[in-house]
Amino acid sequence: MGRIGRTLGLVLAVLGLQLGFVLSYVGAFHDPAPHEIPVQVVAPAAVVDRLAAGLDGTLTVTGADESSARAALAADETAGVLIVDPTGTRDTLLVASAAGTSEASAVEAVVGRAEAGQGRTLTVTDLVAPQDGDARGLSGFYLVTGWIVGGYLLAALLGLTDAARPDLRTTARRLGVALGFAVLGGLGGALIAGPVLGALTGHVLALWGLGTLLTFAAAAVTVALSALLGVVGIGVTILLFVILGNPSAGGAYQAGVLPAFWSEIGSRLPNGAGVDALRRIVYFDAAGTTGPLLVAGAWAVGGVAVALLTAWARARREVPQGRHEVGHVRELEPVG
Repeated sequence: MGRIGRTLGLVLAVLGLQLGFVLSYVGAFHDPAPHEIPVQVVAPAAVVDRLAAGLDGTLTVTGADESSARAALAADETAGVLIVDPTGTRDTLLVASAAGTSEASAVEAVVGRAEAGQGRTLTVTDLVAPQDGDARGLSGFYLVTGWIVGGYLLAALLGLTDAARPDLRTTARRLGVALGFAVLGGLGGALIAGPVLGALTGHVLALWGLGTLLTFAAAAVTVALSALLGVVGIGVTILLFVILGNPSAGGAYQAGVLPAFWSEIGSRLPNGAGVDALRRIVYFDAAGTTGPLLVAGAWAVGGVAVALLTAWARARREVPQGRHEVGHVRELEPVG
């Protein structure tokens, strides 16, 4: 392929990423609508059934006693708790907006309309609100984004300054550098968000660990894709972490109000898993963090495995050719 062909290919690849960015972000955010957001209702079974029938799938309603419903909200297992007053017309809705302001707002709006349609009034109480420095609960999303961006940028730069498809030793060195970088970046992000800015306070050690994991996962995946695809791997990394990962991560809009595609992929990518784990660490006493941490860990382990196996397989393919050449030289008879 000549220079013109390579240039055209590069232009088309970047154009595809640009249009993919527009499609993903506008597609995810242009029309948020609630769907199957879990809400528990403290009321007689007949009231619960009547409420569920009138919501048309926007909320998933289940009955519960008040103590278990409050515990579920405190563990981020439900997005709201509606406590119906059986002797009056004023009911109480409990939400936890720290888990996501868009879902909490959607629950409040949908339940409010349903209550008004029955001639009842609603009092809303936010049991788990964002910290004072965490406006709209977005600080965690941006912190996770910073960790992931740092991880893949480091790996991409290492790939551009070294062999496009490195050998086993170079690959191991890149992964070692990435791990050291992840430790420093994880600590730096936790300190900035916590003691320095006061946005997410009281969890420096836990956030340090999370930041290290996410940064290294992003770097390891980038090293792996670079080993497999060369420079093209960097573009695939951008597709994964920026074009798909960021809008589905649950920042401004959470899974319960995103379109189906972004709602489904969010928890399976390091971005969404990281945001979920961070919010659970900071606001829900780390309840339910096992799942998202396993997702992030799987990306990290998978990246390391693919990177090392790719470099090892390349070395195995190249060794026989080198041995043949050496053997051929030895077979030459001396002149004279």
